Amino acid sequence: MLIQHANRQFDFKPGICYFFFSKMNVFKLIGDASIVVQLVLLILIFFSVFSWAIIFFKRKAMKSASAQSKKFLKIFRRSNDLSEVNKASKIYKLSPVASLFQAGYKEFAYLSKSSKGNLTTEGLESINRAMAKASNQEIARLENMMSFLATTGSVTPFIGLFGTVWGIMDAFLNIEVQRSASLVTVAPGIAEALIATALGLFAAIPAVIAYNYYLHRIKNIITEIEDFSLEFLSIAERLYGP
Repeated sequence: MLIQHANRQFDFKPGICYFFFSKMNVFKLIGDASIVVQLVLLILIFFSVFSWAIIFFKRKAMKSASAQSKKFLKIFRRSNDLSEVNKASKIYKLSPVASLFQAGYKEFAYLSKSSKGNLTTEGLESINRAMAKASNQEIARLENMMSFLATTGSVTPFIGLFGTVWGIMDAFLNIEVQRSASLVTVAPGIAEALIATALGLFAAIPAVIAYNYYLHRIKNIITEIEDFSLEFLSIAERLYGP
């Protein structure tokens, strides 16, 4: 009895339910959306596609950098001749550690010639500065495009929310125009509005996860760079120091 009363109050009919679910086509909802909502969806798609491109690019770059650094460090720690290590370092161009070695060895070779094979304290400091400069360049290269992932993760939910608010406003204005507050009148507008929120989250969540993951890997590489810099200076001081 209560169910029958509720059905009479809201006037539910099988035809209305069929009409509602037949309208739940994402592409049709996007096509019927207002210009503002479509523009918001276009912006969100751009953020999503570009962030996924960065995610795959950074994955490949990080993997190559780690693999080449591991191979170079084996050669560096196995060899007692820095000139041979320098030749090997030119093979591993994607390794931050190899690039750091080249900067240090270049300064070391220049100072060795000018000081006849003996390094002074000033010479070691000069090598340290050269390696620090190379380290900053490598860190900047590793952090390249990370800011876009951070921006995507923080901005796209709000862009999607703006599209949702605008779409709901259109839905309520449609009620006033059609003089009807039925589900058929309201549902399409609210559905197209909620698509903006869903797409905003779809763009933001992978970007945030990838940003945190790659940030952790970059910190590990920075630690590896700092340790290698100290190791190189220690070897140079032990072999050629004052």
